[in-house]
Amino acid sequence: MQGNQTDSSGNLSLRKEILGLPFSEIRKIAREGMLRDDVIALWFGEGDDPTPKFITDEASRALETGKTFYTLNRGIGELRQALSAYMTELYGARIGVDRVTVTASGMNGIMIATQCLAGPNDNVVIVTPIWPNFVGCVQIMGAEPRFVSLDKRSDGWGLDLDKLLSSCDGGTRAVIVNSPNNPTGWMMSGEQQKALLSYCRQHGIWVIADEVYARIVYDRPSAPSFLELAEPDDLVFVINSFSKSWSMTGWRIGWLTAPSMLGETLEMMNEYNVAGATTFAQHAGIVALAEGDSYVKSLVDRYRRRRELVFERLKKMSRVRMPRPEAAFYAFFAVDGMTHSTSFAKQILREHGIGLAPGSAFGGTGEGHLRLCYANSESLLSEAMDRLESALS
Repeated sequence: MQGNQTDSSGNLSLRKEILGLPFSEIRKIAREGMLRDDVIALWFGEGDDPTPKFITDEASRALETGKTFYTLNRGIGELRQALSAYMTELYGARIGVDRVTVTASGMNGIMIATQCLAGPNDNVVIVTPIWPNFVGCVQIMGAEPRFVSLDKRSDGWGLDLDKLLSSCDGGTRAVIVNSPNNPTGWMMSGEQQKALLSYCRQHGIWVIADEVYARIVYDRPSAPSFLELAEPDDLVFVINSFSKSWSMTGWRIGWLTAPSMLGETLEMMNEYNVAGATTFAQHAGIVALAEGDSYVKSLVDRYRRRRELVFERLKKMSRVRMPRPEAAFYAFFAVDGMTHSTSFAKQILREHGIGLAPGSAFGGTGEGHLRLCYANSESLLSEAMDRLESALS
């Protein structure tokens, strides 16, 4: 058998884009902390609520009745119909089933959208801070990520739209916006969405909108969405997931909303990536949509209380600076005197047993910050605040 082929440096001869991918800064912290049983783990973006019983019961029924076979690449018809109806009601705009593709997680949807659009000699403009996987997807495809940072203002984070638009040029294939935003909790206004969409229409640029936190909003039923504005044939991918709003992170099921003309293309992309989302999880997703509205509202109520607990404690710490987040479930706070967030997060982990995500993981704008996921019990968060207060004293 022929041995592994290596380059002149002794590396396996993989694509340079793959060899150059950085290891997740968040996973660096978690990998160390997971070896201890005394750590309060607030590094990942998931709550501590297990998936509600009415959803798991439906998954069990699906398994018991043999719904364990391959299904259509774009998802079972009943789930696509349910998603069409759900979005149409939520956004007051007709979202046809022909625009809906079920994916094996929101992450899978992000990767598929990027695969469809980006390649060598292209650039993709990304609003930061942002979940690092977006940047990785662009790099994997050999395209150039261009970063436009949110501004930190006295009343919270904000987007300079002129700065965003001026970053686009003839090689720009897409603009990526995550709103509500991980990690800051910022929401893009409907007015800015409208202006960005108008610009992209004029220049043939795609919008990739990550809206997985659309329902985790504290002063309105849902966040402004590009789906409220986009025409059926607009160059817009909207990515969503069952993970956050229905406490289904481990189920790995999401969906893409895109122009109907891409139906066959997305069918093939699912085929080449994963064949299709897990069959019994799709049946559980139907019930989550049909019966889950009261659960989502109660979840947001709990997160609201936890946000206030964390915010009130943090604002009393003299070294901490943080605006109250508008949405999602993260406290993204600056710490005076902190110059290297990964090193500082490791120090807090080792000395105080608190697992936080370093701000540098979310791009250059994030350096000097730490991210804390407050989708956990109030007693656990209170203990974490006690330890953090000690760490920052």
